[in-house]
Amino acid sequence: MPVLPRSFSPAAVSRVALVNAIANGVIVVTGGAVRLTGSGLGCPTWPRCTGASFVATAELAGHGVIEFGNRLLTFALTAAAVATVVAVFQSPRSDLRRLAVLSLLGIPAQALLGGVTVLTGLNPWTVAAHFLLSMVLVAVATILWLRSREPGVGQPLVRRPLVLLVAGIAAVTAVVLLLGTVVTGSGPHSGDPKAGRTGFDPELVSQLHADVVFLLLGLTVALLVALYATDSPDRIRRAARDLLIVQLAQGVVGYVQYFTDLPIALVLVHMVGAVLITAFTARLVWAVRGAMTLSLSERHRDQVPSPG
Repeated sequence: MPVLPRSFSPAAVSRVALVNAIANGVIVVTGGAVRLTGSGLGCPTWPRCTGASFVATAELAGHGVIEFGNRLLTFALTAAAVATVVAVFQSPRSDLRRLAVLSLLGIPAQALLGGVTVLTGLNPWTVAAHFLLSMVLVAVATILWLRSREPGVGQPLVRRPLVLLVAGIAAVTAVVLLLGTVVTGSGPHSGDPKAGRTGFDPELVSQLHADVVFLLLGLTVALLVALYATDSPDRIRRAARDLLIVQLAQGVVGYVQYFTDLPIALVLVHMVGAVLITAFTARLVWAVRGAMTLSLSERHRDQVPSPG
């Protein structure tokens, strides 16, 4: 059996945390592919794929293979999360332990919610909850990785009004994602022809979703202007600028997909955008606080590179 190192270096912890963050984003996109190909009930039971088999059988055809393949990816995600927990607990970074444990515990919670989603025939509200929990895990994994690249969390870099504005942007982003699931649950691409819909008017909820997106863009622009006006650190200005770019790109994709009758390829790109929006919003929240400052002796001892 391989022998674990007594202590993982900060660089090793960061690398493992990055793999975990990427894995959380990838499984969201593959889950979207399952829905968009109509394979949401490719494995009609849970936890088995059929009543008698844990794996996809020939009679389930392509839909079964696609759904079962996505289930298998959960094991890869679990491996990444377990490796992250081991690396964090075998390192001096006790401040990362809570995030690492949350990232791991979210996987069985997500698996159980996925089972409920299948057993309820892809009820749009359980599908929405399944997606939103994934977004929480993406945010947690992103912040875990970003924090692992620095020796610890320091003090806020900007004044309280700007900290509150960043919190407001994060909250509105959550509302945008929530309304996005309502739009999805009201339109086509349900994951299976027999799946139910919310019953809301797709045009009405799409307009509401777009209105909140405009609010989000306005808040992000206001933050960016305020950051430059107050000569704030580059760290948070870059985070706000990059988030705005991702928001604008996601908005363009959203409008194009709406006016082209939701082609599968563009809807999948929009899902990738949702993952990026979540990750870049988490980065903005992380950027508000500076890195803890270590003395030269502490930096040499822990082999932590100087921030920036």
